[in-house]
Amino acid sequence: MYRLPEAHLSTGYAGKVPASETRTSYHHGSLREELITACVALIEAEGIGGVSLRRVAREAGVSPGAPYHHFQDRSALLTAISVQGYELLERQLRQAREQAPTGARALGALIEAYVDFARAHPAHLHLILRPELAEPDKHPEAQTAGEGALRILTEAVEDCQREGTAPPGDPSTLVGMVWALAIGIVTLWLDGPLESRCVSLGTTPEQVTVDIAALLEVMMLSASGPRSTSG
Repeated sequence: MYRLPEAHLSTGYAGKVPASETRTSYHHGSLREELITACVALIEAEGIGGVSLRRVAREAGVSPGAPYHHFQDRSALLTAISVQGYELLERQLRQAREQAPTGARALGALIEAYVDFARAHPAHLHLILRPELAEPDKHPEAQTAGEGALRILTEAVEDCQREGTAPPGDPSTLVGMVWALAIGIVTLWLDGPLESRCVSLGTTPEQVTVDIAALLEVMMLSASGPRSTSG
């Protein structure tokens, strides 16, 4: 997913752990957080295929059995990262919506915020887009983790309906469209030809994202048009 030039390289994470803080102190302090951080670095370096609890323990500089104090298996660790990712995403989306002056602008801002999140947190995004890796049947928290992000988008669509820039009724169609736009940009950028295509066109993926968000706002404002006052 991350198109690195070489695979199966150490993340170098363990090398950053001070010797005085390895193995013992983590068990009494931030072992869970350190394991999550090490796993995120491993996914970004090698992809999800490189993740095992033993490998994550080695990257974190702790004993092979240490992860089992907090995670019963690999999927439990991936669930924790997925939930963390959704929490980070939800904060960014909520801030984007709150700062937008109108509902129509908020929808564009949410697309931009989603793309910004994906670029800053590719490992989290990978798990968000592959929910089966967290084995949600075993970990119910993985099933509900994304509800907050979708609720924010739904609220933004409902704002548009109140201001007249979106049709009344079930908001789910517009919610799905905006969500699909955001995910489409992200996958084209991280996994596809967007960057090389932008170079040939003399633009950047960042600018394309801004332009798509702005076009969505213009289209919504144009579609709402002048309202008839006739009875």
